[in-house]
Amino acid sequence: MKMNNAKKTTLEDVAAALGVSKTTVSRAISGKGRIGEATRTRILEYIDQNNFRPNVVAKSLAESRTFSIAVVWPGDYSLVDLSFFQKCLVGMSEVTSGHGYDIIVSVVSGDDMSSLKRIIENRKVDGVVLTRTLIYDKPAEYLLKSGVPFVAIGESPDERIITVDNDHFDACKELTSIMIGKGHTKLALLGGSRNLVITKKRYEGFAAAFAQTGKKLDESLVFLDQGNEQKMTEIVKRLAAEEVDGVICMDDMLAAYVIRICRTANIKIPEDLRLASFYNSTTLENSVVPVTSLNFDDRNLGAVATRMLLRLIDGEKVENQKLKTYEVIMKESTK
Repeated sequence: MKMNNAKKTTLEDVAAALGVSKTTVSRAISGKGRIGEATRTRILEYIDQNNFRPNVVAKSLAESRTFSIAVVWPGDYSLVDLSFFQKCLVGMSEVTSGHGYDIIVSVVSGDDMSSLKRIIENRKVDGVVLTRTLIYDKPAEYLLKSGVPFVAIGESPDERIITVDNDHFDACKELTSIMIGKGHTKLALLGGSRNLVITKKRYEGFAAAFAQTGKKLDESLVFLDQGNEQKMTEIVKRLAAEEVDGVICMDDMLAAYVIRICRTANIKIPEDLRLASFYNSTTLENSVVPVTSLNFDDRNLGAVATRMLLRLIDGEKVENQKLKTYEVIMKESTK
């Protein structure tokens, strides 16, 4: 007999009609939790035959969940960083939509975590994805104390934190090794904040390439905590005057700075200065001089992080992951 759709149907109605518990109905609908296949099929067929569609509120109450996750963006991201976060978010959305989840974006600016704290303390989400890791990681420390399941994109020195990241160490080591193999052993490295774990991993990959090939790394050519264009202008002009074999930038923003500085100072790439980047983006793809770089699948990274988080929310054991989905793209800037 068809249920009367004029009356609001609840999970309890379905459970009573089939002689099962409300939890069993909820598990059949969500596709999560232990339930016999025959029982799941019977419940789903009954729901389909009676055109029943549980609303999100009823479903979340039945499972004590919000069916939302938070994605934390750093408030100091630059325009070129936006491409990374957008691609990650697309991958995340593809996974959450298939599991009936929504995404709430929370921006954390420096030590101001008020947005994140408000979301957690008001129990608006079931879990959190951090989009970057820090050496001194206050957002991660807060989430550990809160007990909310979370996954961080990027490696972490804290073994309590579940992480997933592209294999930046191997990728940076491979690109640097290729440059050294071409005879470019006097290489300069420009990097960002030392408080970012990714800065540390990229430097380690760069240094490992020299160690593996038996070449000496000149530490005087390593410049970290860069981002000020005036200071970088002085560095680039000095490197061109010293006729270094090449400059490797840790990210696309720094590479874009170098390209702009070289154009203003009439330094030709690659004739006067070879250039490579440890991260590719649309910024570099549209550059007048095609730049040798590392290409990562950030969309997949976001999807993997979200699947890991949903498994944590379900109470499953989740291990750290390091993704090997990268490629070295050799272009005119290092010829």
